[in-house]
Amino acid sequence: MSAWRTLFSYNKYSQITARAVRQSLVEQERLAAERRGVTSLKFQRWENGVGGIHTTLVDEVAKETAKAS
Repeated sequence: MSAWRTLFSYNKYSQITARAVRQSLVEQERLAAERRGVTSLKFQRWENGVGGIHTTLVDEVAKETAKAS
């Protein structure tokens, strides 16, 4: 078994490697790659067939990237 599998999941491993690749790029390509890597998640709670308020979840990385842009 791989050593990284004992420490974290495949999703976390791929996130770490993607971040390392983006950081190794030249400045212009790095900024473009960071913008592509930002994701957002929205959810809406439904009760009795009626949708509630849309809520956006934003992680700290997305906030930092937005500040840098």
